[in-house]
Amino acid sequence: MKKYILSLIALAVICTSCNDFEDINNDPFSVDINKAEPEYFLNNSILGAQQDPNIAERTFVLYWKTAARQHLTTGIAGGSYDDSWTVEYWKGISEWLNNANATIEIANEKKAIGQGKAHYDNLIQVARIWRAYLMSEFSDNFGPQPIQAFKGVNPGFNSEKEVYYFILDELKDAVAKLDVNQPVPSNPNAYDMVYGFKWGQWVKYANSMRMRVAMRISEVDPAKAKTEFEAAANSNMFISTSDDNFKVKEDTGWNPLSGVMSREWNSQILSATLNNMYIGLGGINSTDQLPAAQHTAVKNVDYIGIRYDEQFSTMTNDPSAGYWLDGLPNKIDPRAYKTFYIPGDFNNPIYSLYPTYTNQASTNSGDLTFANGSKVTINTVNTWNTTTIGSWGVKGQRNGLRGVIGCMPALGKQYREGKNFRIFFASWETYFLMAEAALKGWAVPMSDDAAYNKGIQDSFAYNGVSQFYTQYITSTDYNRDGTSVAYTHITEPGTFHTMNYKDPSTGNMVSVDIKYPVNTIYKNGSVKNDKLTKIITQKYIANMPWLPLESWSDQRRLGLPFFENPAVETPLVNLPNLNSGNYMTNSIQNFPQRLRYPSTFRNTDQDGYTKAVQLLGGQDAVLTPLWWAKH
Repeated sequence: MKKYILSLIALAVICTSCNDFEDINNDPFSVDINKAEPEYFLNNSILGAQQDPNIAERTFVLYWKTAARQHLTTGIAGGSYDDSWTVEYWKGISEWLNNANATIEIANEKKAIGQGKAHYDNLIQVARIWRAYLMSEFSDNFGPQPIQAFKGVNPGFNSEKEVYYFILDELKDAVAKLDVNQPVPSNPNAYDMVYGFKWGQWVKYANSMRMRVAMRISEVDPAKAKTEFEAAANSNMFISTSDDNFKVKEDTGWNPLSGVMSREWNSQILSATLNNMYIGLGGINSTDQLPAAQHTAVKNVDYIGIRYDEQFSTMTNDPSAGYWLDGLPNKIDPRAYKTFYIPGDFNNPIYSLYPTYTNQASTNSGDLTFANGSKVTINTVNTWNTTTIGSWGVKGQRNGLRGVIGCMPALGKQYREGKNFRIFFASWETYFLMAEAALKGWAVPMSDDAAYNKGIQDSFAYNGVSQFYTQYITSTDYNRDGTSVAYTHITEPGTFHTMNYKDPSTGNMVSVDIKYPVNTIYKNGSVKNDKLTKIITQKYIANMPWLPLESWSDQRRLGLPFFENPAVETPLVNLPNLNSGNYMTNSIQNFPQRLRYPSTFRNTDQDGYTKAVQLLGGQDAVLTPLWWAKH
């Protein structure tokens, strides 16, 4: 495998890489056509899209995971961006698209000169399917992109609507032309790193991708979305089991297959967004999930923690803001403890000691400083907390726990060490898409409740918590956002729930009414527990951590799931709409909407850049919504 990868990398050097979209038209026949095989270029495209650590840390972790609130980092979630990161990603995805195009062109050229092979026609369709994914990734990040570049002429930028229509047409036509009975190629050097030339699996991926892209445009073009979705769903050829999942084996070290979340210095601490979703959801007791030794740390169901208002910001609509839980939650979604480790739980097989060049992960304590200068040292062993992103001002300076590895739950090592499979599309996503389609009244082969429960079931199986599935799907317990699991339980939770907190100065317990957050960008905040909120909440949790771009896209499209506003103890210059007077109100202006085009594009193709921004319909800015996003 490694020898094969090295040969692909060598081919990549032979092929001209591209810094700008104009370079997509570089002549792929600069290599010896007699020696080139189209599948080499396809695999090189797929290999590159795994993102080497240079690109992965910046794009997958610091852009996508941050925007999707999969971890505790402000960054782009606070409206900022880094042009140098975007330059690297742009260069990468342009090269991946170039190699996908070369696959098609070389296969056609070899056929034209009498060197065609039996599997080339299928390989062309597979390359079109993969290219369609890359195009969707590009437009989900930036917006307008070229279509004509893929037809052998100089690229001119196209609107997002044209791009997504093109993607849908490509997926439909490629599936129609794939011969699933075509034998696997006999060439010993032929290789397909995803499905091993199981053509039927590529058909399933294409149809599931068609459902994803159709749903992406459903808020702005419902008629087209419905037509495309129904056709794909009723094909009965889609990703329906874990064996169908589009996934690629990771590797250790520094190469394109290195784990996308493997950089040790990225703490990837539990986010407030996830924590509010997890706590209480599904009604599963922590004592049923954890070893007996940890049961004494589990707190009462009506206890929210110690109130530290001098060290924790409350200038946010995070319903948990201001409290430190000196133990473990009474009830929590069972995937939480499988995804994030509990501080100090060294016997846990997922406990990560990253960064290994310090002892920070095993230093499970930190100081809180009071306004009068006194300090208290907090033991964080067997505690479960996080904090809101944003600007904390003086309170942040007093808080020695915020964002500190060893003090808060962080991502398990199974996602950090490059020993897993990176998932691009999983069966649970198919079912949550199907559930949303059925809820809309579209003609699909499953009911919304059956598809919803099947998505949860597949996610539970992946996380190894299937024993809780039956109890979980019937639960009417609300999480901190006011959402429950049971699909038919759509009773709203009310304005608040009564909890108890501990006063740190007296040690006394005090009753407090904790308000459920009002998500003002979804149905004007009128509901918290309708069926669509349930579907997207479960889809979000299931997609953690492999599909942050998809989670970000759902939040941009629908305003779901609930994202709390960043704290504004001091102003956030990149989120000018958010201030000390409106931090309880959500607005799409408080959340990133896209990546800016890189400076290399602006500087080398001013005409193309001007056209792209014109098609965008707004400034080339992080806060400019994409065509399909909720307005």
